[in-house]
Amino acid sequence: MNHDAYPDYYLADILRETKTIALVGASPKPERPSYRVMAFLLRKGYRVIPVNPGHAGGTILDQPVVARLADIGEPIDMVDVFRAASALPALVDEILALPALPKVIWGQLSVRDDAAAAKAEAAGIKVVMDRCPAIEYPRLVG
Repeated sequence: MNHDAYPDYYLADILRETKTIALVGASPKPERPSYRVMAFLLRKGYRVIPVNPGHAGGTILDQPVVARLADIGEPIDMVDVFRAASALPALVDEILALPALPKVIWGQLSVRDDAAAAKAEAAGIKVVMDRCPAIEYPRLVG
């Protein structure tokens, strides 16, 4: 996949088919982009599971927070990444160790690592990087 430009249908299909999202790097602070994007996704009807070891056991936007992806007790469709791009390779390794792989890894704005993406894609996972679903959803889905 060319990660410099995505066809609209590719992003739209992902956004339409996704139901459950693990949001890695979720923040309980309303001023943080991850909080605002999580609120947007919840309003659009997605099930969003916040992942943040520093807030595990608490809640963000009334959703229980887990420490890591392996703590999620259900299949997830997408992992939405609000971490530094340098964290993506280790996160892909964590994702590949899950018993059920997600269909998509979505790296937020500025989150891009082509080698990590290639590794995920080799395992059959779609990858989007340097995009925000809260920007793409209104543009492509409505």
